[in-house]
Amino acid sequence: MPDIFGVISDATRRDILQVLLERHQQDAEISVSEIVAQLELSQPTVSKHLKVLREAELVTVREEGQHRFYTLDPEPLEMIEDFIIPFLSVGFDTEVTVEYRSETGELLPDPEAPLGDDEVLPEELATAAENIGRAMANAEHRVKELVARFRLRA
Repeated sequence: MPDIFGVISDATRRDILQVLLERHQQDAEISVSEIVAQLELSQPTVSKHLKVLREAELVTVREEGQHRFYTLDPEPLEMIEDFIIPFLSVGFDTEVTVEYRSETGELLPDPEAPLGDDEVLPEELATAAENIGRAMANAEHRVKELVARFRLRA
């Protein structure tokens, strides 16, 4: 597999990835001719760059007669995400104090505090933990989406 950073370093490939991302968000594929028309590039240029993106496993292709339809596969971009995120968090060494409160504002016990052998997580904390888990999953999804949209300027 080619170096993912080298693959996305090319501005034309990033433009193609952006077009593919827009279609991916619509849960649709796109033909080579549509990419050519949208980016106002020649068909050989688009095909050449799509080949590089295919080899990097950033796109999948479906053939139908002489037509080829492309779909974005954002999974390989997770390597970039894993590499970039530590750099984005540099300088955020601020200490954070967390308090857990009910919907009425009542201070709740720290959910990370060890429970006794016979203790069960109170229902309010279980609900709060579930909501936090959903929010974290949503935030992770949004970060991945932003990284996928991230376009390096050459």
